[in-house]
Order: sequence, then structure tokens, then C-alpha cells
Amino acid sequence: MVPQLGAGLATYDLMAAGRRLPLFRPCRAIADAGPFDLANNLLLPWSNRISTRGFHLAGKFHPLEPNLPGEPYPIHGNGFSSVWTVETAAADRVELSLTSDGPGSFRYTARASYALEAGALTMSLAAVNRAAEPLPFGLGFHPWIVRTCETLLQAEAERVVFETNDHLPSEEAQASSRPEWSFASQRGLPGGWINNAFLGWKGRANIFWLDRKLALDIEADPPLQVYILYSPSAEADFVCFEPVTHPVDAHNRPGGPEANGLIVLEPGQSLSATCRFLPRRVR
Repeated sequence: MVPQLGAGLATYDLMAAGRRLPLFRPCRAIADAGPFDLANNLLLPWSNRISTRGFHLAGKFHPLEPNLPGEPYPIHGNGFSSVWTVETAAADRVELSLTSDGPGSFRYTARASYALEAGALTMSLAAVNRAAEPLPFGLGFHPWIVRTCETLLQAEAERVVFETNDHLPSEEAQASSRPEWSFASQRGLPGGWINNAFLGWKGRANIFWLDRKLALDIEADPPLQVYILYSPSAEADFVCFEPVTHPVDAHNRPGGPEANGLIVLEPGQSLSATCRFLPRRVR
């Protein structure tokens, strides 16, 4: 865990028979790392991109500036790039906190925790709206899971959202109508680029590494009812399976923030989310 890099994880490995088996893509050179070199990132007060450099809520426009070099849109909030404070730490658990004035209209406090039990990792994240007005909040986890040539995924969802050339959402389709993106049963990852939101997810998924005889079960509690699946190609050493509360650009999708998974918090109200990762051996 790296407090100065958004409270992200540096590694999540399984120790078995004296061997270390990475489950998340490890970051070994912490001194030279950026947030997206880590094994996991925390996403708040939203996930992914927001078009139009802001959003409307209750008739008011809330501007937001791009926050990453080369990105034309604000992305992933600021939790992933902030310095967090370690509140408590033990061999199997750590709790951290963050107080943020921004981005934009957002004012919030957050708490995050990582806990290990018999090899299983539980990640929790919570945010409290400190602003003097209601604001739409979203949360998410961004693990960089190891990808091999024999990685399978099972993660049933109802719909898949296509993306434009600048990685904003376009039309949707039933996931079952696109076999290469239908993960109702175990199937290999697409060989080319994938960076899509999957809606109507029930919060259960499995990663299978046939070549490693290893599986990783993923359990996400509501309000994590969407996942983003990102991997640039079959040659990549990672696949990002991101349990999140809302799809890309939920702030500006038809119906507005609340209709698309964001939670409008009144001043003092909170939002929390928990996700578990459970490794197991398979034959």
C-alpha cells in the first residue's frame, strides 16, 4: 500500500509452497512509480471520464478541469493521485483517510481500508460530502490483474456500452448479442483493445488462469453494479476489471447523474463500497 500515490496497492500476491504468485500486476520500483504503475487504484469522487469538462445538477453547471497529461477530460477524480494519511496499520489490515478540497465543487473526506484474511483481500472505500450543496458521488476500484495467454473471465452482465475514439460512451447493446464481449460463462479475453462498461452486473466475477491452475473470485457489494473491462491487447501483462458504481460519463448521460448510478449526497451524507478478491487453486 502506497499512501503517497493515492493509497493504491503496490502488490497483491499469493504465497503458495514458498512461491510468490502475483494476482495483481506488481509494482516493484515504487520510487519511480506513478499511480497507474501500481497494482490497484482507488477511484473517487467518480470513476472514469466526464465529458464537457463538467456536469449540470439542479440547473447549475459544475466545471471540472482535465487532470492527466494528454487527457482532454477529467478522469477518475483525484483520490488516486492524492496523498492519504495512514490512520491504523497492522500486519493484516490498514486504514487510511483523505480530506479533499476539490476537484471543482467537490469537498469531501474519505476513508479506505485493505484487509487480508487467509489470502483473501477486502477493499473498502467511503466518502462524505463536505460541500455546502448536494453533489453526485461515485466510487470504484481499479485493480490491474495479471493477464497471461490463458486467462479466462466469467462476469455476467446485461448490457455492454461501446466507446467512441476518445473513450466516451456511445450506443449500448445486450451483452449476449456480442459473443466476444459476453462473459456469462468462462471465455478468453478479446485479443485486441477492450475498454468497455458492462451494466446490469450482479457483483460476482471470476478470473481463471488455466496455465497457473489458479482462480480469483471477485465479490462486489452494492452499489458496485457496473464493471469496466480494460486491456489494450493480448500482449498486455494486465487486464483491469474495475468494479464501479456507474458507467463512463454518467454525469452527462441521458437522465442525468442519479439515473446512471451516481449517488447525489446532501451535505454530510456518505457513500461506501466494498469489494473482495478470493484466490483459490483449481485443477
